[in-house]
Amino acid sequence: MIAVEVVYALADKQKLLRLAVPQGTSAREAALRSEMDSYFPGLDVATSPLGIFGKAVPRPEERTLVEGERVEIYRPLIADPKEVRKQRAAKAALNKAGEAGKSVT
Repeated sequence: MIAVEVVYALADKQKLLRLAVPQGTSAREAALRSEMDSYFPGLDVATSPLGIFGKAVPRPEERTLVEGERVEIYRPLIADPKEVRKQRAAKAALNKAGEAGKSVT
């Protein structure tokens, strides 16, 4: 058996569970064993993206855990970060252009 942690967080609530799992357990298996969905209704652990220590795991079903690792269950993104950055840049450009058009008398 090895000791691992499984974590999930919302803006106002988070949970960290320590588990003892058999050696050879995958990241997905550990997330499922944590039963984190019982603490967070609506969470779909079977399909949620996972990471280990802040790095996304592309195939969590294939990633075998080692002693002491922390599996993170990620929430779905509400907005695409690239799109948000583009919108912010466009707004800043408009503001800058508007300020350039003003003259001080």
